[in-house]
Amino acid sequence: MTWEAYLDREQPRFIKELVDFVAIPSVSAIPANIPDVVRAADWVAARLTAAGAEHAQVLPTAGHPVVCADWLHAPDAPTVLIYGHFDVQPAEPFDLWTSPPFQPEIREGRLWGRGASDDKGGMLIPILAFEALVKTTGRLPVNVKFFFEGQEEIGSPDLPPFVAANTDLLKADMIFSADGLQWSPDVPMVVEGLKGLVSLEIIVKGPRSDQHSGLHGGGIANPGMALGQILASLKSVDGLVTVAGFYDDVRPLTEADREAIARIPYDEAAYLAETGAPAPFGEPGYTRRERLWARPTLDVNGLTSGWQGAGTKTVLPVEAKAKINCRLVADQSPERVFDLIAAHVAAHAPPGVTAEVTRNPGRADPFLLPSGHNATGLAAQVLTEVYGRAPYRTRLGGSIPVMTTLLEHLGLHAVMFGFSHDDENLHAPNEFFRLDVFRKGQTAYGRLLERLGA
Repeated sequence: MTWEAYLDREQPRFIKELVDFVAIPSVSAIPANIPDVVRAADWVAARLTAAGAEHAQVLPTAGHPVVCADWLHAPDAPTVLIYGHFDVQPAEPFDLWTSPPFQPEIREGRLWGRGASDDKGGMLIPILAFEALVKTTGRLPVNVKFFFEGQEEIGSPDLPPFVAANTDLLKADMIFSADGLQWSPDVPMVVEGLKGLVSLEIIVKGPRSDQHSGLHGGGIANPGMALGQILASLKSVDGLVTVAGFYDDVRPLTEADREAIARIPYDEAAYLAETGAPAPFGEPGYTRRERLWARPTLDVNGLTSGWQGAGTKTVLPVEAKAKINCRLVADQSPERVFDLIAAHVAAHAPPGVTAEVTRNPGRADPFLLPSGHNATGLAAQVLTEVYGRAPYRTRLGGSIPVMTTLLEHLGLHAVMFGFSHDDENLHAPNEFFRLDVFRKGQTAYGRLLERLGA
């Protein structure tokens, strides 16, 4: 039996296993769910062993665990490290789900449940391709290591020290990430760049407690108004970040970069319909795709001040808070950008209040594949075979912190080789994963391992 015939025969079992996997509520952001993150790690380790991998083990970090395993019986062949994550986003608000997020359902050829697409379906795919090759041929054309984590959705804060301390365990010749996207179910893509990330909070304080707006309005500063003034100073009305030095380290787009981005199809009306936005907006001088993929951003993610309930409570609030994140591009540093914003806030805080800027956990450096990267070329060849057309070469505005961690400590650029799609409600209610693509991804990983061995 060929390995592809094995995949066809075992597909009902594989789908049932994916259902069981998605049913584990491994939400890394919620402390009460930490035992479920550990349970998911145990499930992954057991599944790797059942597939034929060796030395499968759940390893501790300072926070959520990781799972490692290997198969190292191909002398003189390269070693491939495959990465993914088994933690998921919180599922709230639950009332917006058609079916409960951790009671997965199959409808219309799709598996619905939190984490089905990001990243449990994606990370199970290479395990199944590995199993098919081992069970039908007894061996692999390459050596394989697996590295799956349980904290990607909170920014992988404990992975840098873990990777630094375990370079021998993770050492490889190339890395492929099962956490990634394809352009559409029928069109492949290779993602060549990701943005970095820094997240922070501005806290503006005024009086010792809420004060009566009639008795004290006009006599003391209002932290809510002061925060609004600070936020307005961060960005011009046309979308240009006005923090001094913010753009100093940004690697300029070359003409070749801009031409490559321009070759990717873009429908502005469809984009606005997808987002529900009334009009486009962004940094002047760049196309929409250039801004989304290759220019840095600064955005407010949340605001809190004063009375939030129904009706009116006429007070001057004691404090006001804003959560902000910046998506960064090569060669920006999260630490430098944080320092620049903190200095800007200190300089622009109006009199009568104090303003503090704090870092939120998690950070990511920008990630950009070098031109001519060999593993990327091999991935593109496999995708062309499987999809019957060449992949688009794209960038994404999102961040995967581990990519730069692996580059720093292992000296390798990882290639995103995942099979999710951006319409699958990742991080939103009613997340789903296409089961026909689940099967297609298994073929792609099998062929990738064969090609790497050749």
